[in-house]
Amino acid sequence: MEKLASILVLLCFSFNALAQDVPGPKKDKLWNEFTYDMGNVFNGMGYSYSRPAHWQGEQWGNFGMLTAGTLALFLVDDEVYNWTQEWEEDVPQSIKDYGHKYGNPNNNYMFTGAVYLTGLFTKNEKLRRTGVLLISSATAGGLLQQVSKRIVGRARPKSGDSSGTFDPIHLDRVFNYDSFPSGHAMLAFSNAYAIGKQFKSPWIKAGLYTVGMIPGMVRVLDGFHWISDVAFSTALSIFIVESIDKYLDKKYSEKYNDTRKEVDWSLQFGLNTVGVSVSF
Repeated sequence: MEKLASILVLLCFSFNALAQDVPGPKKDKLWNEFTYDMGNVFNGMGYSYSRPAHWQGEQWGNFGMLTAGTLALFLVDDEVYNWTQEWEEDVPQSIKDYGHKYGNPNNNYMFTGAVYLTGLFTKNEKLRRTGVLLISSATAGGLLQQVSKRIVGRARPKSGDSSGTFDPIHLDRVFNYDSFPSGHAMLAFSNAYAIGKQFKSPWIKAGLYTVGMIPGMVRVLDGFHWISDVAFSTALSIFIVESIDKYLDKKYSEKYNDTRKEVDWSLQFGLNTVGVSVSF
């Protein structure tokens, strides 16, 4: 536990140091643009981690709703998992393969890295910025979920234990007790949400979001996560992307669809009902 605390303290100091402004790159210098972008990757992470310290009443209210929604789903995790097992075999294997592979960190960084490098070498600032957003969001979410897994120690469905079984506080990852949160859901939806910022059409956004949700749902079907793990991770990925994108607004002249309608996410509660409402 002391080692874990030391790591967290070191991370806090590291991100505090990275919070300094990154000077603008010298034009027409590929290396300068690369170092500028990588500085923004890490500064964007630090910015997203620091946002709770600046929250006001509305932000804390949203966090309270997220917590309440996660707890509501926690109460029905076992029932939802048992229900998915009734039709799990009817899901095409190709969808399952996509769900497992796309949310994998190695495959994720191959994709996000390709987006960034394409923008860098073609001197497309908007694509460069998109790559920075993708890499920074994935890294921020990935680090956060790895630390959280070790602290929470929640049993996976495939462990055979109930959703309320925990083996918390381990420096080393304990497999089958690392369900919360879902890294696959976080990485996949972060990408979908960030890429969705490129488009004004609500139909394209909805299609991207749907594809981005597949890995999380596949992980529920195959017993790697509970539905509350996936729901919380999806909401958290939105927060991370929005925070980093706000930071990048100050670093790049290219903006994303300034006239677009904002996306409104809200939790819906009713008799025997809990869900997420998305308005474009």
